[in-house]
Amino acid sequence: MSAEEEFLRWETRFSSDEFVFGTEPNAFLAASCGLLPPSGCALSIADGEGRNGVFLAQRGLSVLSVDYAPSAQRKAQRLAAARGVTIATEQVDLFTWQWPGEFDVVVGIFFQFAEPEQRALLFERIRAALKPGGLLLIEGYRPEQIGYGTGGPKQPEKLYTRALLEQAFGDFERLCIQEYDAVIEEGAGHSGMSALIDLVAWKPRA
Repeated sequence: MSAEEEFLRWETRFSSDEFVFGTEPNAFLAASCGLLPPSGCALSIADGEGRNGVFLAQRGLSVLSVDYAPSAQRKAQRLAAARGVTIATEQVDLFTWQWPGEFDVVVGIFFQFAEPEQRALLFERIRAALKPGGLLLIEGYRPEQIGYGTGGPKQPEKLYTRALLEQAFGDFERLCIQEYDAVIEEGAGHSGMSALIDLVAWKPRA
């Protein structure tokens, strides 16, 4: 798929008034709220319609919400206004974007659109974007998700395993990876029993 076709796919998906993935934060992110710092800068990557970025702003963080689709970001700003918070949005291609290296928190929820080589690049840029001591929160689908068919990519190479995440972030502090199946209800986009994997870790200070 060409870059133009990929852009049109996402832009079309988010062009309706409906919030494809709902307006409430991802359950894993909401459950991790006690780990968030009381202030600082947060980056929510592939944030779509803004449900997770808006949640971070509600927790007192200064949020940069990035996505590929302008139609999604317009909805993110609408959601932020409805919730009485402010977020910064920026349309980016994560593979060519000059990632700032200034974040206390980086959140990546279901950003599983990259081929393995591209994903390795994204993981490296996530590492660089975090300040020393910064918090990383990732949730994705495991390969077993293909059998459920309730969301996410159909290509097993785009899904996460424990070994994959340990290879990318195994040197982070207090690394915790959890694998489990659970029912999620996140709009029409993610609905039903799902094979999930969560990562919580802090970038080493030294």
